[in-house]
Amino acid sequence: MGLKSYDTTIARRGTDIAGEKEKKKTAGKRLSRQTRENIFGYLFISPWIIGFLGLTLGPLLFSLFASFTDYNITSKMNFIGLDNFKRMFTIDDLFKTSLWNTLYYVLFSVPLTTAGAIFLSVLLNQKIKGMKFFRTLYYLPAILSGVAVYFLWMQLLSPSTGLVNTFLGWFGIEGPAWLFDPEWTKPALLLMKMWSVGGGMLLYLASLQGVSSSMYEAAELDGAGAMQKFFYITLPMISPIIFFDVLTSTIGSFQIFQEAYVMTENGSGGPGNSLLFYNLHMWNNAFEVFDMGYASAMAWLLFIVVMILTVINMKLGKKWVHYEGGDNK
Repeated sequence: MGLKSYDTTIARRGTDIAGEKEKKKTAGKRLSRQTRENIFGYLFISPWIIGFLGLTLGPLLFSLFASFTDYNITSKMNFIGLDNFKRMFTIDDLFKTSLWNTLYYVLFSVPLTTAGAIFLSVLLNQKIKGMKFFRTLYYLPAILSGVAVYFLWMQLLSPSTGLVNTFLGWFGIEGPAWLFDPEWTKPALLLMKMWSVGGGMLLYLASLQGVSSSMYEAAELDGAGAMQKFFYITLPMISPIIFFDVLTSTIGSFQIFQEAYVMTENGSGGPGNSLLFYNLHMWNNAFEVFDMGYASAMAWLLFIVVMILTVINMKLGKKWVHYEGGDNK
């Protein structure tokens, strides 16, 4: 009996060892299969990785290093530390002008376009005959080519023959010189910006159509008027879209460049440098006088400013943005 028990124990141990070996082989196969899947996954996303490393991260790091150098493309990069940043605030008067012009544009364009898009979306959310036609009509300016639009507005804002001043003249109002008057150049761009709020309008319109009608019906039973329903139901329900629009519009407004470059002579920034925006001044330093080191420093300062404002908006958004379910995120 003792020998049989010993043989049985040995046989069980052999079976256990064989089972463990089989498990290891199976695990190895599973690991190799998962590894192959990972390899194929990386191969599929490799074009993006190569593009990011070569076309985004590489130039980003290069510009960061160039911002601390005296570099004009053709010469050797000489490290000068923070001299480029000191030059912005102490020597370059056009830097302050361009920064003020950009801040002016941001402070007025973001609230005006946001309010205009909301107002327009509320009007176009009414259930009346022919509303689809008006929605299409107001959205069309948002899909037109930028340069073509700029030339169109240059004709519309012509002091002598433009349709805008002609229309004002019908009411006995003498129109300004617009793009030829330093006091009216930036309002002219704001007017042009308001004309193309159709993109934001479409976002708000989609959001408005997602608001339950039962909420408005309950408010009416409580005696709420149109303005009360707008401020206490409509705005809170579309606040995530408002937050998104304000955030992206702020970033986009800081990057204004094409309008001033196309609508001013040789990209000079208009009369009295009234349209010399930050990006235009940076462009002129980079590609007109080829001071790449200084232009890179300007680019990184703009990046820091936009990043700080974005973080502030994200923090403040938690106090007034209301997400579905009642939780602010």
